Amino acid sequence: MPGFLLDLDGTLYHGDRPIAGAAEFIAWLNKNQFPYLYVTNNSSRTPEQVAAHLEKVGIAARADEVLTSAQAAAMYMKEQKSGGNVYLIGESGLELAVRDAGFHTDTERPADFVVQGIDRSFSYEKLAAAVRRLRAGAAYVLTNPDHLLPWNNELQPGAGSIAASIEKASETQPVVIGKPSPIIMNYAIERLGLPKEQIWVVGDNLRTDIQGGLAAECHTALVLTGLLTRDTVEEYIGRTGLRPELICDNLQQLADRLASEGE
Repeated sequence: MPGFLLDLDGTLYHGDRPIAGAAEFIAWLNKNQFPYLYVTNNSSRTPEQVAAHLEKVGIAARADEVLTSAQAAAMYMKEQKSGGNVYLIGESGLELAVRDAGFHTDTERPADFVVQGIDRSFSYEKLAAAVRRLRAGAAYVLTNPDHLLPWNNELQPGAGSIAASIEKASETQPVVIGKPSPIIMNYAIERLGLPKEQIWVVGDNLRTDIQGGLAAECHTALVLTGLLTRDTVEEYIGRTGLRPELICDNLQQLADRLASEGE
């Protein structure tokens, strides 16, 4: 039985607009009892908020079907030092994940970790505070490396753009958690509970979804509903050296191909 690790923006929706056929694809997974997990590099939302957003665009979702880069970052730090003190640069999804994992966020104490995600109130003061802690020995954990974020057909600076300034000033390389990092991929595979050879990683981004799936030795399917089109996909495959197992115009075509191949 196949399982699926599903990207969100560009694969199931565009910002606050559903992608045609996405809800039907999830219904097809449920009908066939194929296990799946929504895996997102977005660290700003809680799993409950991610599920609510999916429901808003007409896609069935529960919080326990979601794995965010914020959750994965908290899991990683807990493995390194349970109950440590964290200096946090991020939004509510990251803050709640860190606190739920048992970490402290006491700015008066030395930090064991600086954990950073998207932060739309990022400031020079936060930059200086992070750099000071990193240069004093804190470990740097980055939820995801995305320099730009798509939102309603526009691109906005992402967590990776903030990280660039912190890396430069602190002369410290972060541990990257989100796709294409094997850290989030391995957590997702473990939660799905299937051998990696039975899992399809589905997304619209070669450098995150597909690279992460290839590195995890899963099946990979690129859908052309987000970043790439039939006219541009081969150029980007040549540029990145990343070739997915399947290239589909949309999720319905992916379902049809998998059904015809007996997957």
